[in-house]
Amino acid sequence: MLKDLENIVSAAIVSSFSRKFIDNLEIDVAIVGAGPSGLVAAKTLAEGGFKVALFERNLAPGGGVWGGGMLFNEVVVQQEAIDILNEFGVSSKPLEEAPGYFSVDSVEMASGLIFGATHAGARLFNAMSVEDVVFKNDAIAGLVVNWAPVERARMHVDPLVVVSKFVVDGTGHPCEVLNLASRKARVQLDTPTGEILGERPMQAEQGEASTVEYTREYYPGLYACGMSANNVMGGYRMGPIFGGMLRSGKKVAGLIAEQLNKAR
Repeated sequence: MLKDLENIVSAAIVSSFSRKFIDNLEIDVAIVGAGPSGLVAAKTLAEGGFKVALFERNLAPGGGVWGGGMLFNEVVVQQEAIDILNEFGVSSKPLEEAPGYFSVDSVEMASGLIFGATHAGARLFNAMSVEDVVFKNDAIAGLVVNWAPVERARMHVDPLVVVSKFVVDGTGHPCEVLNLASRKARVQLDTPTGEILGERPMQAEQGEASTVEYTREYYPGLYACGMSANNVMGGYRMGPIFGGMLRSGKKVAGLIAEQLNKAR
């Protein structure tokens, strides 16, 4: 039996994390990127009884929400997505000068989304990078993961594998998982060219709509949400308005839940 507090703390961290990680080596849905769309998707799927894990490269999950607009820690959300914020207990204030739009404290929003997803049962692994995909039976079937500091230091350390029924690319503008599938697995994505079309310049109204519209499956087992979906289909960027991102997370969760329920 351990007696020294230092050893008790160390053993607790190692054993608890090991159990958590082992329990998530085979899951229903692996979401790459714990931004707003990924966190909404994770909460919705976890509440549906599915086994979900998020993999976030940064130490702090939340994606681009934290910084608000140019470090003014406020963002805007439109009426259509307020119900989603309410589900997470995140408060909002209507804009008198723009009916149908609301201001939201970006720190409250980021922290609320993170708490909501994890409290619903989704597991979140931060400081963990995805360096490859698992490719089986002409489908994306999981992730190859490593520690983000190992990746950044370019250390020659072999990764580990997480097997999943579905993978969601929620990595934002770079759409990294779609890039991996296209470049390394050499698959044809479900786009007009079979490749990633790339993000177009700022046009907020169209960008908000296309973020939701382009949220779907792009190759068997591989979905995209949020700005990843916009980037792969050549959608417009929209800046610090987040309604489309929240709705995209809801949509991708619904699409995947439908597939998982069919397989039950």
